[in-house]
Amino acid sequence: MRLSIGDLVARKSHDCDVIFRVVKLDEAKQIAELAGEDLRLYADAPLDDLVMVSPEQREENEKRQRDLEARSTQLFRQDYQLLKAKREYTATNGYRAQLSYFEMPGRVLHIDGDPHYLKKCLRLYEKLDVPVLGKYVREEEMPAVVPELVKHIRPDILVLTGHDAYMKSKGPENDLKAYRHSGHFIRTVKEVRHSWPHLDQLVIFAGACQSHFELLIRAGANFASSPTRINIHALDPVYLVSKISFTPFTEHVNLWDVLHNTLSGTEGLGGVETRGILRTGMPYHPQ
Repeated sequence: MRLSIGDLVARKSHDCDVIFRVVKLDEAKQIAELAGEDLRLYADAPLDDLVMVSPEQREENEKRQRDLEARSTQLFRQDYQLLKAKREYTATNGYRAQLSYFEMPGRVLHIDGDPHYLKKCLRLYEKLDVPVLGKYVREEEMPAVVPELVKHIRPDILVLTGHDAYMKSKGPENDLKAYRHSGHFIRTVKEVRHSWPHLDQLVIFAGACQSHFELLIRAGANFASSPTRINIHALDPVYLVSKISFTPFTEHVNLWDVLHNTLSGTEGLGGVETRGILRTGMPYHPQ
């Protein structure tokens, strides 16, 4: 079997449980570096442990992912409509005033270590009407690059994600050296918090598959992955921060509501009490 960059493969030693993209090949060592196709997981594997994903398997996986994404999007839209109805009631004094109003949802800066996932995420932000600017930055470059981007762009919400992995062979779960990119995410959060220390001044989501949740929260992230070190879906950060973006600043984000509508749930994502971002204004005059 001849592999090429971009091929979809699975690992025989793991019962082909996750579909990966080949991102790098080392012919001398007979090893491939892999990125999850739908999960924010990074791994490497011997070439003889890999099998190509058939067109039928790929189509089946794509359908399964579309169904998952559609269900989560529907839940988000239901929550959004409930929040919107509540805002309309308040803005119009219980529907007694015929006032038009406008909304200013939270602006997102999404930093992603995978350009393939970044494109997927930006398409979903657009579908959910969340104002966003996306940047591809490799995980190891984030601590140096992201603080300057935040100073220049001044977002309301910062997303730091990409790929990660907990490698049991390199140490226990509390050893940061056993994680592929958690240290980069943690250092980036700390650098940003030097300038924006208040959790409600800048809301931060950080992490990827199997990331060190506790240290990310301790570093200053409002939300992070992964409490039980499971894999998280590529689009989970989008659903989470979109809910924050559309929650009024006068309210606290309901942690259960914001987490249970994600594809990974509370095993893959967690966080601390945080205020919403959205502000309502009036009157609205269309241009």
